Amino acid sequence: MIRRDMLFDRLGWREAFDELSRRKLRSGLTLLGLVFGVGAIVAMQAVGEGSRREALRLVEGLGLNNLVVEASAPTDETALRELRERSLGLTRADAAAALAVVPGAQSSAAEKRLRTDAVASDHAASDAQAVGVTPSFFALSSLEVATGRALEDSDERRIAPVAVLGHQAARTLFPDGEAVGQLVKVNHVWLEVVGVLVDRDLSAEAFEGVQLGLETNRVYVPLSTALTRFASPPLQDELDRLLVRLESPEGIEAGARTLSALLRERHAGANDFRLVVPAQLFRQHQQTQRIFRVVMGAIAAVSLLVGGIGIMNIMLANVLERRREIGLLRALGARQEDIVARFLREAAAICAAGAVLGLVFGALLAYAIAALAGWQVAWAPLPVLGAVFACTVVGLGFGVYPARQAAQLDPIAALRTD
Repeated sequence: MIRRDMLFDRLGWREAFDELSRRKLRSGLTLLGLVFGVGAIVAMQAVGEGSRREALRLVEGLGLNNLVVEASAPTDETALRELRERSLGLTRADAAAALAVVPGAQSSAAEKRLRTDAVASDHAASDAQAVGVTPSFFALSSLEVATGRALEDSDERRIAPVAVLGHQAARTLFPDGEAVGQLVKVNHVWLEVVGVLVDRDLSAEAFEGVQLGLETNRVYVPLSTALTRFASPPLQDELDRLLVRLESPEGIEAGARTLSALLRERHAGANDFRLVVPAQLFRQHQQTQRIFRVVMGAIAAVSLLVGGIGIMNIMLANVLERRREIGLLRALGARQEDIVARFLREAAAICAAGAVLGLVFGALLAYAIAALAGWQVAWAPLPVLGAVFACTVVGLGFGVYPARQAAQLDPIAALRTD
């Protein structure tokens, strides 16, 4: 009778990998299902997580706790005149009313896009858009200042001829030097540059139908300056956009209903505004991503199932081919548990190889999808570990039956096998 520690050394992990390497083609074909399954899960996770983070970054420009009201007046002059008989359009008074009525309203900001005929400095000209905003606009839109300062309440009160430039506008107007402290001319008005915004470098120009990234090529002036020093076509809305920041995301839906009802009442039922709820846009995007993950998860599950069936197939074939070996091991003192462990180690070896190759394949697939589709890639450890765990469970689960079949062979009958 051989010693059990010698037996287990013989039946160790290296033996399992050696056994699989002797049947390279069969083992390789068996691995494909696991590789594709794990790869699909890893790629799905990477692309999905990257999309979620990018969507969150995109919607930050609108503000997850914000309610956004956009003016929506008709372009036809006759229809616009008829509308103005009922409604003055979006105004600063609407912003004040929203702060007073909407539950949980914390602050507000307003925006007015100016008719911009020319923007220039002593160095260059630009196609930037001039916009009048309240000082709170930068905080509510998550815009950060790279150099200088943002607009302040004192600028608004003084109707100050000052401006904050977007990153692209500053680079175009002042290609060779510092923009802060310099002068820019918007239409007929000279403005002193007091700040330049950080370039957010968004990967998309729109999110769920809402345009983003315009701030990079804009010239921001105080709203009072825009309304006083710049000419505005008649019958236009006083404001083009209104932001209302709520204290908590739990009050978004109730706040949206209240704000919509308030504006409809103030505008005499006129349909001259559009309410955008960034939190709802983000949830819609996430719902689309969930559908994508379900489809990819189903494909991955089928691939893993095929891989598990392949493991069972190769192990059943191994049992038939190695009946004499199994009989000899049993005759030398190996128990049924030892035989089961031997074949399960071989199944685990296939799982390990499939998981490693699947991780590599999934990473390559994720970056290939990102490069072709222009999507983002991000990694979270739990889904990756989950893919490895799923591969292991499937492999060992399908390996149990062949291992038990091998262990239950009659040693004498197995030794007589040709």
